[in-house]
Amino acid sequence: MSSETVFSRFASTAAAYRDHAFLHILPETAAIYGIETGTISYGAMLQRVSRWQALLRDAGFGAGVRVGLLLQNRPVFLEIWFALNGLGASVVPINPDLRLSELEYIVGHSEMDAAFVLPERRDEIMAAARNIGNAMPVMVPGEAIVPLARPVPAAAPAGSDAEAALLYTSGTTGQPKGCVLTNDYFLHSGDWYRDVGGLIDLRPGQERMLTPLPTFHMNAMAVSVMAMVTVGGCLIILDRFHPGTWWDSVRRSGATCLHYLGVMPSMLMGAAPDASDKLHAVRFGFGAGVTRELHDPFEARFGFPLIEAWAMTETGSGGVIAATAEPRKTGTSCFGRPSADVAIRIVDDAGQDVTDPAPGELLVHRAGANPRYGFFKEYLKNPAATDEAWAGGWFHTGDIVSRDEDGDLHFVDRKKNVIRRSGENIAAVEVEAIVSKHPLVEQVGIAATPDAVRGDEVAALVVLRDAPADAGTAEAIARWCLDQMAYYKVPGWIAFVDALPLTPTQKILRAALKDQVADRMGKDAFFDLRALKRRQV
Repeated sequence: MSSETVFSRFASTAAAYRDHAFLHILPETAAIYGIETGTISYGAMLQRVSRWQALLRDAGFGAGVRVGLLLQNRPVFLEIWFALNGLGASVVPINPDLRLSELEYIVGHSEMDAAFVLPERRDEIMAAARNIGNAMPVMVPGEAIVPLARPVPAAAPAGSDAEAALLYTSGTTGQPKGCVLTNDYFLHSGDWYRDVGGLIDLRPGQERMLTPLPTFHMNAMAVSVMAMVTVGGCLIILDRFHPGTWWDSVRRSGATCLHYLGVMPSMLMGAAPDASDKLHAVRFGFGAGVTRELHDPFEARFGFPLIEAWAMTETGSGGVIAATAEPRKTGTSCFGRPSADVAIRIVDDAGQDVTDPAPGELLVHRAGANPRYGFFKEYLKNPAATDEAWAGGWFHTGDIVSRDEDGDLHFVDRKKNVIRRSGENIAAVEVEAIVSKHPLVEQVGIAATPDAVRGDEVAALVVLRDAPADAGTAEAIARWCLDQMAYYKVPGWIAFVDALPLTPTQKILRAALKDQVADRMGKDAFFDLRALKRRQV
């Protein structure tokens, strides 16, 4: 174990790049948050962190303490996190979209000792804590810090294997799991980004990284933040993705690299081409899920590569796989091949290795003596789930992938999203990608629904653009689909809804989608298109 922590790395970088920009707050972000616009240097940030550290230490915060943070993407989130990390404490980032019952679960499960929150959310967090019998102080940054309600025993200074954060998964298959993340988890994430090479070439003290992703998720908190801390770069964090002003933000920020989710390129390509499309300083984008058909057109139009990658909260950068070298096989679902530091297997339902290019579940671990290096430490209070995830010494990702003749990996779907119809495996995301091309479809979610004859049938919940939500529209979509994909993949049931259940990062909440399908089926709200599904001759 080393003594390095997130805070010590930041402090070292601040010493080397004292006058360099660490954070840049754009006017649009400042206006939304009601904070000052402009640049915060490494030296100024270190002063802020040190002030917080002194106040928190005096109030009893130290090793073994967990502190909730509901502060959105504001600079104060990083100030308090770094300060607490330097004291050996851990943080629990809280999704601002959570409401009372969800907050009760997070506060209770984490056993957090205190929370720093936005003023408009204090009463709700206090109510959640009170309802479960937690007397923790709930504070607003800028007000007096309340000493901890419980005495905290003195502990040795935290090192690299100490808990730095507790991040909760989205809970798409039940209650969210708390992923215990160590300092090593965050430090390695910065190291990986610094060292990966290829199309990602971070220049010390020169990069400006723009992200609209939330700091309560690992992408922004571990990848974006730690990448810039590790190389002395500047981070520009937006409150969220705003398609209409995105390129203005990119240009005015001077961003040299950016992070994206698949929905973003699709929305940006929806705008009319403009002469200024390539007037920016971006050298690459890093993310996942770009629509295959838009990958090449996006790069041609805007002039920089979108580097597709694969990772999970649990894997961190210890198991990340990214298409950082050519050929990237754009226009496919390719996300590169594992580096020498990452070992993988692709297995069937029986746990046996498949024969390429057959699809199977992706298993990963770190190559070398420490197979869990850079991964999460454990699921809090859930050793059975931790053991299950690491069965046989491999982390079971739950993602179905295939490997082509060159050794490159292609994403197929989440394992639990595979629909088994008459012996055929159908990937929900594949059907979604095709149905979403229909001109009347704004959004679509695909899930299995029980079928007495075929085991499962394909059910589609569709958000329409501008069309009547009637049987004629449902049949028109199904008939169009018959020309676009194998007949058995076509939705046999279609229902129209006003909205799909989505995470804050615009991913479909799969468990909620299945519940919505079951609810609509119970209310006889689906149109039955099964009679149309016949093998084409």
